[in-house]
Amino acid sequence: MRKTLPPLNALRAFEAAARNKSFKLAAEELFVSHSAISHQVRRLEEYLSVELFHRVSRGVTLTRAGRVFYPSLREAFDLIDEGTDLVLAPRMQGPLTLQVYSTFAVRWLIPRMGAFQRAHPGVIIRLHTSQSDVNFEHEDVDLCVMIGSPDQDGVHYDHLFSSEVFPVCSPTLKSGVRPLAGPEDLEHHSLIQVYPSGGDWTHWLEQHGVNGVDPDAGLLLDSYDLAFNTAVQGLGVALGMRPFVDRELQAGTLVEAFPGLRVPAPGAWYLACREELQDDERVVVFRDWLRGEVGHDRQGSRERVTAEA
Repeated sequence: MRKTLPPLNALRAFEAAARNKSFKLAAEELFVSHSAISHQVRRLEEYLSVELFHRVSRGVTLTRAGRVFYPSLREAFDLIDEGTDLVLAPRMQGPLTLQVYSTFAVRWLIPRMGAFQRAHPGVIIRLHTSQSDVNFEHEDVDLCVMIGSPDQDGVHYDHLFSSEVFPVCSPTLKSGVRPLAGPEDLEHHSLIQVYPSGGDWTHWLEQHGVNGVDPDAGLLLDSYDLAFNTAVQGLGVALGMRPFVDRELQAGTLVEAFPGLRVPAPGAWYLACREELQDDERVVVFRDWLRGEVGHDRQGSRERVTAEA
């Protein structure tokens, strides 16, 4: 069983005073008053029942007991410093592992990464893509961008944006042999499914009271990026999600099948990380940059809407 240790503040005061050979310099180092150092040293001497310093006119010198005690205490504080550095090192240096969906990576993040690296060359991003959300308890990931709800214990969430979903297709499919005049016309066309987000078509159809359309029928793909590219080829109707489908809409390779029938996407977009990492310098830098980019996108969308009006 460990013996009762002397008061930590008294030990810190003694170590600083012994190393600096001065109560005044120890007080400046620890940001306390000269009298506070003197009080703490006296408290330690009373605890140990020995004098640790000779008080002289120009400072202090260690007594025999002080010279015996100081090396052990200095070594103990050095070990604490080393242990603290070991704990902090993974947080303050090395790559930051970021997991995102492939669509978010290809269509939003990667085109902006050059600007991030130029602005923050000291922060290295190790990018990992997955269609599944991170389980922070079991996966070696620092933070992720995900859509859903902030419901994991021990995880810090920063809201990024909310999005909308709406059917999109090629212009030729919309006005082809079986034109898409209303949602009920979807029964004559193949639905392009993004199976990691399997409830999205069901959500859109229910919001508009559409019956007779099987939300689980059609092509099964693993990302919205593939779904948009497939829809451009005229192979079916995909669900568009802003801002990821903006490129095709602006180019005219995809059109909204039913303009004005957008619905909020299930869940919102978040940047998530373990709670203990939320103040990590690298995380703070990336979070601030990411939210700034989202803000620029939002402002750009408002300007486009105003110009179109």
